Amino acid sequence: MKIERVVVVGSGTMGAGIGQLCAQQGLQATITDVSQELADKAVEGIARSLAGRVEKGKITPEQRQAVLDRLHAAGDLGPVAEADFVVESVVEDLEVKKKVFADLDARARPGVILATNTTSLSISALAAATGRPDKVVQMHFFNPPVIMKLVEIMPGQKTSAETLSAAEAFAVQLGKDPVVCKTEAPAGIVSRILGQLLNEATWLVASGVAEPADVDKAMKLGANHPMGPLQLIDLIGLDIHRAKMQTLRRELDDPRYAHPPLLDEMIAAGKLGKKAGRGFYPYGD
Repeated sequence: MKIERVVVVGSGTMGAGIGQLCAQQGLQATITDVSQELADKAVEGIARSLAGRVEKGKITPEQRQAVLDRLHAAGDLGPVAEADFVVESVVEDLEVKKKVFADLDARARPGVILATNTTSLSISALAAATGRPDKVVQMHFFNPPVIMKLVEIMPGQKTSAETLSAAEAFAVQLGKDPVVCKTEAPAGIVSRILGQLLNEATWLVASGVAEPADVDKAMKLGANHPMGPLQLIDLIGLDIHRAKMQTLRRELDDPRYAHPPLLDEMIAAGKLGKKAGRGFYPYGD
């Protein structure tokens, strides 16, 4: 199937980034959310980001406008009816995602692939909410989607080989270098390994072993990581990291994935990371 029109469901950090990526790669991309206001806000944020790239000489004003001309916002799922490919990127809540997938299945043309950007939820459970389980697949983009080269692709129990191949080809079309998992497993490759590392960093802080800045400095200088683990949690969002660890703890029944109470306390205090202006570190507006 030739992919020209993509609908991204969810206008948060990842959804907006995936929509921007698609538009930058020459596709007609629509970002949808539960309200027009939220979807418009995402596109406005992308416009500001692209303006910054123009100021830095990274792109021309004409290139910026071309991307924005291909980028659209919608406050409902109406555009799904015309989509060649759909990527879901809403909140990491299984019941919410199942309702979204049931709605997408009812609206999308037969044969259109429904991909989820979930990091740790069951692809098979999402596929079971549709009448096309063979066309449901995970395409896990990494933050920020316009920069990070990797896309992890994972099948559900009923995902067809043709769907996996199509998802891989679509990732390549977007300029990515994908990896394809052989079977469904909670959190895939990167998130499964990285989750443990980030979790251990939070335990070090919670146990009073070291300050966040020293934990990050140690990993950057000692393990040659480009970013410290606590800086990365702030970028991902403390709430997103906690949700992933809770899912892994439940699905794998492994105490290694238990998160420290410190995370609960920080989240309750509104310290969600960079998106909230404060997390393990303070941030400007």
